[in-house]
Amino acid sequence: MKYAVILGDGMADWKIPALGDKTCLEAAKTPTLDALAPKAEVGLCKTVPDGMKPGSDVANMSVLGFNPKDYYTGRSPLEAVSMGIELSDTDVTLRCNLVTLSDEENYEDKTMADYSAGEISTQEAAELINYLKKYFDDERMTLYPGISYRHCLVVRNGVTGHSLTPPHDISDKKIAAYLPEGELGAKYLEMMKKSYELLKNHPVNLARIAAGKRPANSIWLWGEGTKPGLSPFEKLHDLKGGIISAVDLVKGIGILAGMKVIEVEGATGNYDTNFRGKAEAAAKALTDGLDFVYIHMEAPDECGHHGDAEHKIYSIEQIDGVVIPTIISALEKEGEHYAILVCPDHPTPCACKTHISDPVPYLIYTDTKNLSNGARRYTEDEAASTGTYVAEGHKLIEKLFSIK
Repeated sequence: MKYAVILGDGMADWKIPALGDKTCLEAAKTPTLDALAPKAEVGLCKTVPDGMKPGSDVANMSVLGFNPKDYYTGRSPLEAVSMGIELSDTDVTLRCNLVTLSDEENYEDKTMADYSAGEISTQEAAELINYLKKYFDDERMTLYPGISYRHCLVVRNGVTGHSLTPPHDISDKKIAAYLPEGELGAKYLEMMKKSYELLKNHPVNLARIAAGKRPANSIWLWGEGTKPGLSPFEKLHDLKGGIISAVDLVKGIGILAGMKVIEVEGATGNYDTNFRGKAEAAAKALTDGLDFVYIHMEAPDECGHHGDAEHKIYSIEQIDGVVIPTIISALEKEGEHYAILVCPDHPTPCACKTHISDPVPYLIYTDTKNLSNGARRYTEDEAASTGTYVAEGHKLIEKLFSIK
């Protein structure tokens, strides 16, 4: 038996008036899922435990079978591990976004115009982060360039417990109420303010402005954490597993769990990602010896953060029309029996442009038996109508692996 999780990050939504009061899942053309749903178990799952924030870190960890209440130590350490950063037990890491802030004179009066600085390229971002390193790196703090707008700050002998806000939670809002607070809050704010002065007229940003793009004119620090430890996935489930993702966060979870991280050319973390390449890589991994693959697609989440329902629907249709059929077809061609789980990690409604903690719709399908519990399609309402509910997200994968 081969197993796959097809994870559409942030795929669930609220009903959108412009779509005729449909969600993106309801509005999307999903013939593959429409065919699977009547023979599948469809229900709702609570992936974010009470009292925890609905980040992709917590939610993906949950879907992968790790109880965040036991394992979660912060977001940025997961990304740091994927970036190859060696961490000691006393290091504290922070996610460092390159963002676009509005141009008011006082930093506190600015607005979060774009948490991703217009999806800045990795090459441009590296030039900016390496420029900032000259001013910020010292015996205690080190900046590390990552991918696109996602970077990392490591604080040696650091402390946690700061009030730090994810920038995608405050799109189009004044930043004054969301600035760092805590023991090192003043230091972090000083760095953010200085970054604005250093970056606003940097040649990279002047070129971006001239090209009609948003400048990466400030860093934004958030997502602090310490080095985590996950139990080996293979030891927990007696299955050899792999991870496919464009983002360091999810790859970091895979690395810590001892899973194979599979790189795919053209995987961007947005709707222009290489959907087919991810699907083909997953199919090859499963037919070449892995028992389980977790295919993570960030695209619907990014579209939700930008309030972009059109491309969120497009991303869902690519998952339905390219990713799922490619994997199923390859396994059937090899004569392999299989079970798949399709779900988001959390909803990212276009209306609020950020994550929420609502339960997510899931679908489990296998070629070995009929799991029907009454659903006609894979949508939020259909999932709710079945009455099937998984109250603890980390137990969802146990349902998948119970199929033999």
